[in-house]
Amino acid sequence: MGSFNETAKFGEIIILAVKGIAATEVLHLAEKENLKSKIIIDTTNPIADEQPVNGVIKFFTSLDKSLMEDLQSEFPEAYFVKAFNSIGNAFMVNPDFNGIKPTMFICGNNDKAKKEVHKILIKFGFEVEDMGNVESARVIEPLCILWCIPGLLRNEWNHAFKLLKK
Repeated sequence: MGSFNETAKFGEIIILAVKGIAATEVLHLAEKENLKSKIIIDTTNPIADEQPVNGVIKFFTSLDKSLMEDLQSEFPEAYFVKAFNSIGNAFMVNPDFNGIKPTMFICGNNDKAKKEVHKILIKFGFEVEDMGNVESARVIEPLCILWCIPGLLRNEWNHAFKLLKK
């Protein structure tokens, strides 16, 4: 245990799991120098502080720029990889969907960082789809909106996404 600064200095891989609106501030508390060349698994979503409308949450970003793009721009020497932003915490490790592995969509600008996160996701029980560079977070982050609808409308939170291929 330690401060954001101490943890960032110590950790090889950092998991950013905070409210999206606080992500930049938390990373500043960790200090840019401590994040240099570190892999940051970005689980955040840019959820606005507004009430959902018919189960649809609102974002403070647009489809033209994601929160992850903002973070990568603010901390250019860190290696952000988007993951875990569209599944509930109960299914983040060893997700059991009757023998079917859910798909975890990832993106980021650093191939080595994505390979490391890919290995972690495989160990955790996921099928992994690399969707490309940081700009792909523009469509990965909104999966959270879709994921939340059954939960907010019917209190159903036990689901995940699966990419089917032929």
